[in-house]
Amino acid sequence: MKAKLLIAAITLTLLAGCSKDKFTTKPQLTFKSVNLNTIEPGQVLSFTIRFTDKEGDIQNALYFDKKTRNCSASDVSQSYTISQNVPKTGDLQGDLLINFAYGQDAAFATGYPLLPEPQCGTSTNPINDTCVFRFVLTDKANNSSDTLVSPEIVIIKR
Repeated sequence: MKAKLLIAAITLTLLAGCSKDKFTTKPQLTFKSVNLNTIEPGQVLSFTIRFTDKEGDIQNALYFDKKTRNCSASDVSQSYTISQNVPKTGDLQGDLLINFAYGQDAAFATGYPLLPEPQCGTSTNPINDTCVFRFVLTDKANNSSDTLVSPEIVIIKR
């Protein structure tokens, strides 16, 4: 019995001593922050997303969609061009800053992609979008990250 306990203890010690590499062939995304939980016209919505990739071959495109809980007409799916130059190095990690401008004036002033206005409701009965953003990063070998989901964001209808 003592021999079994000793073998089990040694095995557990060896397993605990082995650390998993945080860099994998499939890109990994981790949500760091978002600057606003409610966005009004004229503001900029900024997500900070941490990424890692073992081969360092991520592309300069990130795919996202906006899923709206209360108005499917407001849903959006498209790619987002990452403006940062991403060098190709092994065990690559860094932060991506993803910006959206809400309103034509804000988009024009900042050059950020336009966040569409909520599509449901009327001018006398506006309905705000309550939504989440989902992000996927694909590398040049077509390895895709798991889908990263943001916290809920409310987009105020004008």
